[in-house]
Amino acid sequence: MNITTIKTLLKYTLIGMASAIIVLYFAESKLPGGKHNPVTFNEISIDDATLLAQQNTQNISYSSAVTMASPAVVNIYTAKVVAQQKPKLFNDPLFKHFFGEGGTSVPRKRLETSLGSGVIISERGYILTNNHVVEGADEIQIALKDGRNAEAVVIGTDPESDLAVLKINIENAPSITLGQSNAIKIGDIVLAIGNPFGVGQTVTMGIISATGRDRLGLNTFEDFIQTDAAINPGNSGGALINTFGHLIGINTAIYSSSKGSQGIGFAIPIDNAKKITEEIITQGHVVRGWIGIEIQNISPELAESFGLANTNGVIVAGMLNNGPANRAGLRPGDIIKRINNIDIIDGRHAITLISRSKPGKVIDIELLRNNKAIEVPVTTSQRPIIKK
Repeated sequence: MNITTIKTLLKYTLIGMASAIIVLYFAESKLPGGKHNPVTFNEISIDDATLLAQQNTQNISYSSAVTMASPAVVNIYTAKVVAQQKPKLFNDPLFKHFFGEGGTSVPRKRLETSLGSGVIISERGYILTNNHVVEGADEIQIALKDGRNAEAVVIGTDPESDLAVLKINIENAPSITLGQSNAIKIGDIVLAIGNPFGVGQTVTMGIISATGRDRLGLNTFEDFIQTDAAINPGNSGGALINTFGHLIGINTAIYSSSKGSQGIGFAIPIDNAKKITEEIITQGHVVRGWIGIEIQNISPELAESFGLANTNGVIVAGMLNNGPANRAGLRPGDIIKRINNIDIIDGRHAITLISRSKPGKVIDIELLRNNKAIEVPVTTSQRPIIKK
């Protein structure tokens, strides 16, 4: 065997061994538990992950909105002197026989305190809150977030909408920016700021669950924003803000059997509250239209007896002698179906429509009398101011 032949054999032997190694490698990689080629993942670096986490935190945090609004949300502490009723035993003749008339002495008095929240809406120190927070109070103390305290005076109240305007004399009063509640939508994120249970300023988050809630039996005039942001006792009068820190409502009430938050809270829209506040500050009270009638809702039974297709509308149950409706020719038993071309749903709806007309304005009332349609123009007067 010559050298050329030996070289040729070695060459093909090496090629065969290399081929065998390659075949065995790939065959092994396909067996269970065999070796695999490294997998390349589409990963971000640790630095990139940190940056994205920071950006994500900025996107879901509402700290800037709270920072903007919270200085203007105040805690309200009220105190009033309440006369304690003497026990009925003191009026018993037998008790008086043995103990004399000592039981008829001046009733003892005690100090009753309560708490709530409010919102500074003007650099001049005007505070918007609920009427029920300050109703009957002999003293009202305001505590600001920055630690300052001041005594407040009541500028005016509107029990029928459950709003009140207070004023404090304090320098550099932080005021909130008013939003537009008519621009809100169901599902918008909102934040409630107040003083629940007196623990101090607290922020809760939720969404707008509904708008235009009425006929709840809370106030005479109702047009609530409903939210599931936690609202508890002490939150009344506090701020409902959007994610920009703008005031869109005044937290007013909760729907609860336990007097605690159950995800159904109500706030007065700021668009409504603003109008009422302006009238309270400029006139001392709210001016509303009134025609002097007592109305009754139409039940299904009444609708059937009157031959009506539905229960829309109200029945004039009574009226003030020589009042606006009486002078215009309305009669008890008339069925009011429309006011200013708007179909009447029920009594609250009718009162709201009438109240929106300023005193001296003429409203067109469409009614049924003895199954005949009649149109009666009525000039409104000023609605009597109700004090509670």
